[in-house]
Amino acid sequence: MNVMNEDRVNSLPFLERVTDYVNYYAETNSNDEALVSGEIRWSYKELQKQVDTIAKALLAMGIKKGDRVATLSPPNHHFWATFLASASIGAIWLGLNPRYKLEEYQYVISDAGPKVFFACNVIADRNYGSDLQEIVNQGNGLSQLVFLDENLSKIKSDTLQEFCQLADQVSDECLAHARDKVLSTDPALIVYTSGSTGNPKGALLPHRGLVRCSRNQLGYYDVFPVRMQNFFPINHVACVGDVSCFCLVTGGTIFFLENFDPALSMEQVVREKITLWGGIPTTLQMCLSLPNFSEYDLSSVQQIGWGGAAASEDLIDNLLKISPRLTSCYGLTETVGSVTYIDPTNDREILRNTIGKPVPEYDVRLIDNAGNDVKDAELGEILVKGDFIMTGYWNRPKETQETIDELGWLHTGDIGIWLPDGNLKLLGRMGEMFKSGGYNIYPREIEQVLEVFPGVEMAAVIGVSDELYGEIGIAYIQMQSGQNLKVKDIIQYCKELLANYKIPKQIFITKQLPLLPVGKIDKVKLKSDYISSRL
Repeated sequence: MNVMNEDRVNSLPFLERVTDYVNYYAETNSNDEALVSGEIRWSYKELQKQVDTIAKALLAMGIKKGDRVATLSPPNHHFWATFLASASIGAIWLGLNPRYKLEEYQYVISDAGPKVFFACNVIADRNYGSDLQEIVNQGNGLSQLVFLDENLSKIKSDTLQEFCQLADQVSDECLAHARDKVLSTDPALIVYTSGSTGNPKGALLPHRGLVRCSRNQLGYYDVFPVRMQNFFPINHVACVGDVSCFCLVTGGTIFFLENFDPALSMEQVVREKITLWGGIPTTLQMCLSLPNFSEYDLSSVQQIGWGGAAASEDLIDNLLKISPRLTSCYGLTETVGSVTYIDPTNDREILRNTIGKPVPEYDVRLIDNAGNDVKDAELGEILVKGDFIMTGYWNRPKETQETIDELGWLHTGDIGIWLPDGNLKLLGRMGEMFKSGGYNIYPREIEQVLEVFPGVEMAAVIGVSDELYGEIGIAYIQMQSGQNLKVKDIIQYCKELLANYKIPKQIFITKQLPLLPVGKIDKVKLKSDYISSRL
């Protein structure tokens, strides 16, 4: 974080609740655009009006501090208004991904127990009528279903416009009183983490964490004005925290894109003069792969950033042709925001092989299996401590205690190593590490080697059981368009760069790797498919 950025961070007010920034900017920058969603463009004053109206209607419904409110929507103005309204009165908001199947909705609704459920009947080409009917029939304490679009089903329910008429029953004084009771330590939302090791757990993210992480993020995203795209699913911390809350706390503008499409994304970047262009490496690569990419005027882009996964050398090289100011970061749902950043740079080595340095005011350490701090160049689990991390898992005291120890250290489950220059190198998840012939093998190390091979776009390595070695590595490679890769050439290349025990025992080349909704490679599916194919 440079001195100029630090001054900008310090100039931002540190408000008690993340939702307080709506009123702050409605008073100080009332005509500035808060969001753009399709044809809708709201100023901060208009956002304030929408949020206050929904908040009053929720209070009229009897929603109290600690009650849960759910939303099923793509990333748009409806999602943002319902989140801000709910969190502002102390309710705990919950986002649902439009890609969920009925069973996933039922699990999350049953676990969180929302009293009010805002939902779209139709998103893209999917009609949710039958799923919503099943959810209503299930009960689980759900008092009110509110449609964000037309009520095209037979379910007895209000539209958002009808629901908002309840706001007339609540005074401004009552609304202010409800908000005054919300503490900075109170959870603003629940984010359900991946269920790769069992049922998903709901991480409770506090107002204070969203505020602190958003302010610190400005120290590394050195752009003005802040103008960012948001195409992440609303159940993900990247959507709510990294983009939406960041733009709100800094008085910037969110440009929603309901479904990520590389061409539509680039058109929006140009049309709306996006200043901070980013996403995950997959979405950036998809944009750069457009046949007419060179025709887009990206002169408004002041900085490019990514998170969630490592970028390949080819991707970094191509992004540097657009901007010499690239950055990346590292964080978890449970840390609320990123805890390490790479200062804007054109240093390929740092961008490719590190996740940067910890934010100065955050405590980060690496420990060995005995719980002792590791020395430089030694592997260890990454631990994070601070008043910004999650308050715990919803109704999961045992899992909370396993993740946050008695001294307040959050155990990330990620393996890292300190480099001599103070940067941190990420080697992967503890759960992804596998042992082959007695050697510990970290998939990310192998993936980085594979992704440098000409013609490789992405690579994923998984460990699977083996009678002889205990476990062996299996590599999946996604080819770049128009390439014709041969397994024998890749194996020979690996022999030149990797110890023999690290070389994958099998390599599969494909045109498309399976992706999670946020664009990360779905390694759970790769492993499941591999095991199924061997039965």
